[in-house]
Amino acid sequence: MALRLDEIVARFGGEIVGAGDTVVSRIGTLENAGAGDLAFLANPKYRHQLSTTRAAAVIMAPPVTECPTAAILTPQPYLYYARVAQWLNPVPMPAAGVHPSAVVEGEVAPTASIGPHVWVGPGAKIADDVVIAANCSIGAGVEIGAGSCLAANVAIYSGTRLGARCLIHSGAVIGADGFGFAREADGTWVKIPQVGRVLIGDDVEIGAGTTIDRGALGDTVIADGVKLDNQIQVGHNVQIGADTAMAGCVGIAGSAVIGARCTVGGGTIILGHLQIADDVNVAAGTLVTKSIRSPGSYSGAVPFLEHGEWLRNFSRLRHLDAMADKIRVLEQRLAALEKKS
Repeated sequence: MALRLDEIVARFGGEIVGAGDTVVSRIGTLENAGAGDLAFLANPKYRHQLSTTRAAAVIMAPPVTECPTAAILTPQPYLYYARVAQWLNPVPMPAAGVHPSAVVEGEVAPTASIGPHVWVGPGAKIADDVVIAANCSIGAGVEIGAGSCLAANVAIYSGTRLGARCLIHSGAVIGADGFGFAREADGTWVKIPQVGRVLIGDDVEIGAGTTIDRGALGDTVIADGVKLDNQIQVGHNVQIGADTAMAGCVGIAGSAVIGARCTVGGGTIILGHLQIADDVNVAAGTLVTKSIRSPGSYSGAVPFLEHGEWLRNFSRLRHLDAMADKIRVLEQRLAALEKKS
């Protein structure tokens, strides 16, 4: 697809500096873009690349400085880039219909596309324009909303509800049993049946290899607009509020409640039964051990050190209580000496 800058601005707004009839067909970085590419400047640390870029045009925030090309000015260059990139790279849609190798026991809308070796269980309902790629397993009673897309090898267990326009990447498992066991006196484990469901709203994206457990008694709930990266674990009865986004390898233990519009950095661990307020930003690698009641940014990662230095520091950490007691005694002695003087 080739687009003129004035066509882009007519659709998304913004201000053109330079020739509006400049044609672009790809998105590129400032450093690597060439003829016909539309680059963007969203991070100020890359501004030095602006003067040497070979892009045909640049998306950037005003004012224009040292830009040798045409430009589209917008207050949010990164968001603008995302919208243009979607327009230039439309997702190909497979033809509607059911592949001969698929096994369909539920209901499939005529406009849906069911790929090779897909199983759609009894009582399942697949809405209009849904795409289910090869080797997916759709359990009994599952409902998938209009326009949703499942990449290959997704497993959705029975009873799950998936909203409209969702995107589920390969290897995701939705609705498997939560980790629920009771311990016998002899140390063996008794499995607790997981009889809840997973309820997923509209416009949700779930990354490759991510797992979302069904509820033990109630439901696990993922609200509208949530974005989950790859290899995230969501425990049973977790609730995630609307438009929250989480980076890869986050682990959420059972019954945690996370608010709306939160961001959670990669590798974060959130313990079970905690509550996190709306509009909370958690830095990567943070261990969340207690509820967060107020909006804001939180982090709890220990900076990495050279190994020997880390060992020396950690050896002191083990003696913090004793050191605190000694300091308290010294403070008392100092206070007594000051009184005498």
